[in-house]
Amino acid sequence: MPTLAVTNFNVVCATLGGFITLFGLVSYLFKEQFYLSEALISLLAGVTFSPHAANLIRPIDYALGNREALDDITLYFSRLVLGVQLVLAGVQLPSRYLLKEWKSLSLLLGPGMLGMWICSSLVIFALVPKLPFLHALAIAACITPTDPVLSNSIVKGKFADKNIPRPLQRIIIAESGANDGLGYPFLFFAMYLIQFNEAGGARKAMGLWFGETWGYTILLSVVYGVAVGWVAKELLHWAEENRYIDRESFLVFAVALALFIIGTCGMIGSDDVLACFIAGNVFTIDDWFRLETLDDSLQPTIDMLLNLSVFMWFGAVCPWPIFLNNNIIPIYRLIGLGILILLFRRLPVVFAMHKYIHQIEEFRQAAFVGFFGPVGVSAIFYLYVSLEYVRSNFMVDGKVREDGERLIETMYIVVWFLTICSIVVHGLSIPIGKLGFSIPRTLSSALSTSVDIDSERGPHSGVNTPGLQHTTSIATSTPAPRTSRFIPGKFRKQSKVDGSRPRDSPPTPVAFRIGRTVIPERNDIDDNEHDDISPLPSSNSTIVISQRAKD
Repeated sequence: MPTLAVTNFNVVCATLGGFITLFGLVSYLFKEQFYLSEALISLLAGVTFSPHAANLIRPIDYALGNREALDDITLYFSRLVLGVQLVLAGVQLPSRYLLKEWKSLSLLLGPGMLGMWICSSLVIFALVPKLPFLHALAIAACITPTDPVLSNSIVKGKFADKNIPRPLQRIIIAESGANDGLGYPFLFFAMYLIQFNEAGGARKAMGLWFGETWGYTILLSVVYGVAVGWVAKELLHWAEENRYIDRESFLVFAVALALFIIGTCGMIGSDDVLACFIAGNVFTIDDWFRLETLDDSLQPTIDMLLNLSVFMWFGAVCPWPIFLNNNIIPIYRLIGLGILILLFRRLPVVFAMHKYIHQIEEFRQAAFVGFFGPVGVSAIFYLYVSLEYVRSNFMVDGKVREDGERLIETMYIVVWFLTICSIVVHGLSIPIGKLGFSIPRTLSSALSTSVDIDSERGPHSGVNTPGLQHTTSIATSTPAPRTSRFIPGKFRKQSKVDGSRPRDSPPTPVAFRIGRTVIPERNDIDDNEHDDISPLPSSNSTIVISQRAKD
């Protein structure tokens, strides 16, 4: 007899598959016309399906009711997404990019990260009550790296192609990829000092910081990434030259390389995140693999599936109730903390250095780079790395020390809240900005057009006067003959064919679409005056107003 099998596995597959299917049907509309990020949409879907709403995704059940096991799942999921993302980010960059742009990257990864860490620490220390400064340094270290997942969503797509110069896109990708793995020194500088707080403990803390963190974690991961990336490149060249590899395996090679590095670096205890980015750069140092896969969509597809899944998981696993009910920080301070971090974590540092970074050519670009330094998957990754370290090393008589317990609770609340703030604010900034700039122009254009038409009608307004004809369609209008006939679209068609533009013709307008409504930008107003309103003939009083249907 048939029976229902409403198991966790079946429910998760149905929910995840249904969401990705439905989102895929309208993905172009959301991402390329509404400019909404897939991270924000996935986060909202995760909240909707979480135990706080529909209760279709129940993370604590998958961890068998064990909170630490759930934390491990989130940590490993974040590692997986970051590893794959960073190999693909390294592959996207041109040949020898890190070597050619080492000056700009040194500023962003050295003074830049240090400034972001200090600014964030000061804001957190000021707003979280009774928080030791070392704890503020540890929390700020989690949010110091810019997230490569959210950064990629900003520098890809129609908005980026239209508004962000290619050199600026590349430096954002390179910075977000490299600084993700460089969060360890900032985090463990504070962690070691908190752990060894007794007399003479600072010497031991600094010894561990230089030897274990910089030597074993950072330098070893760089060497390992270079070695694995170079060997993988040579092996792939050899297999391709001898025709041993098929096209499918060739395309998925970078993803497989990421999985290999995550596993092996994880086993030796080094920085797998940084190793993945370095390996991706070395793997495509001759630009061969990047150019071969430039027009293929397999890697972006895998990237998209991982992004949708991880942010949906974040929406379900995020501790939403604790933002309101906790003994650490009230909600009004949390909101203020989120606003101040968005304003002062990165903007002052980029403004101070942008004149020395040649990819940032003007003040507006500095404002863009300073604002769009999102907090996302990397912050959650470092949060759970911190929780794991505190639970393992802050033990006294089989229990976590009191200061360790408070550090865990504070980090858990603050980092999660700042991550959610960044996903929401950076996910909505572009569409809100587009609307804010476009709507006033649209209203002004509509009002000025209406006034012009009324003034042209003059005393004949509302009277059917012979010789005065108003039309709303080119197809049905009968304009009076004139020496030079106006043909709508003629100049644009000509420019598309021969690649040139007639003298004094207006630039092609750019439209921001909302559904089936088109909101013209600044250049559209002038364009409409040239193309949409026919000139008045001197020998006749006919007014022809042609309205083109824009798709």
